[in-house]
Amino acid sequence: MPIVNRVSDLHREITGWRHDIHAHPELQYDVHRTAALVAEKLKAFGCDEVVPGIGRTGVVGVIRGNKPGTKVVGLRADMDALPIEEETGLSYKSTVPGKMHACGHDGHTAMLLGAAKYLAETRNFAGTAVVVFQPAEEGGGGGLAMVKDGMMDRFGIQEVYGMHNAPGMPVGQFGVRPGPMMASADFVTIDIEGVGGHAARPHKSVDTVLVGAQIINNIQSVVSRNVDPLQSAVVSICMFHAGSTDNVIPQTAQLKGTARSLSPDVRDLLEKRLGEIVEGTAKLYGATAKLTYKRNYPVLVNHEREAGVAAEVASEIVGGNRVDADYPPMMGAEDFSYMLEARPGAMIWVGNGDSAGLHHPAYNFNDEVIPVGTSYWVRLIEKSMAV
Repeated sequence: MPIVNRVSDLHREITGWRHDIHAHPELQYDVHRTAALVAEKLKAFGCDEVVPGIGRTGVVGVIRGNKPGTKVVGLRADMDALPIEEETGLSYKSTVPGKMHACGHDGHTAMLLGAAKYLAETRNFAGTAVVVFQPAEEGGGGGLAMVKDGMMDRFGIQEVYGMHNAPGMPVGQFGVRPGPMMASADFVTIDIEGVGGHAARPHKSVDTVLVGAQIINNIQSVVSRNVDPLQSAVVSICMFHAGSTDNVIPQTAQLKGTARSLSPDVRDLLEKRLGEIVEGTAKLYGATAKLTYKRNYPVLVNHEREAGVAAEVASEIVGGNRVDADYPPMMGAEDFSYMLEARPGAMIWVGNGDSAGLHHPAYNFNDEVIPVGTSYWVRLIEKSMAV
């Protein structure tokens, strides 16, 4: 089955919603305008229930099929933008300085709204569809907030599915895989204490810049020499702050970065070895150092059955030759992982074409994706709960 005809008819309307959301980006949990727009439209569509305030500012809509059924399937889209200055020159570009939809959440929200409108009109399924509009995916853990708010039990969700656009993948293609799909993402902070002094008398000091540089070099051995070569891991130090002038050896220094992996065992290994190397390297140079390792989003793991369902539905929309059912995992992170820890389900990638990359100031969601993604949502519900 190709693109749903009614979805094609809705393409222009859904695009209008997307442009409006794009022009008014909001960050993390402060998505009040977007959430209000979503709730207003869900009510106008005739959803059986519309519940705001789940996970602080999330919105949930409930649509019951025209035949009785016990199955309940959740569909999730994220609503928040990023703290980036937009550089697209679009007619509907961000009206808010320093904020933009640089990850396509405006498109995700609009496509799920389109699916909700169609499903509320047709109700050609036996069971209940739950549309989930989540805040704070970009670093705020909104997925966890909604789970902790009791969303799964309150609405009886049995399976949950997510979708994200993929720049570089042609429009009309999908990618999915069972098992680890996206990495865990943890925060690394290293505080170094040495002995400050005059730059002309380094022998009277313990140079925290030198210690920090050696720590950066040494921790790269964790991935190359401690992690199984057939596993995946990334350790990146992205901030090095020390000193304030050119002739003083600083007393303290601080490093910050990220550690990522695709399995819990590797995640544990990274934390253990980073701590050992940080402390050992500092001691070698007469300094002290403390690692603060803060676990953030867990590994996003697609459940095998549901990943198969996602691939099958996508194949019905675009054809099996345009669906990669063994799509390579990536080291980016997604807090949909929390929902997949709570319920079986799957995240799927949908091609965004030859666009700028995610989180880039020139990125824009491709409106040609709308009929593809919206049709996927529609058919996922109709196939999962066939009349």
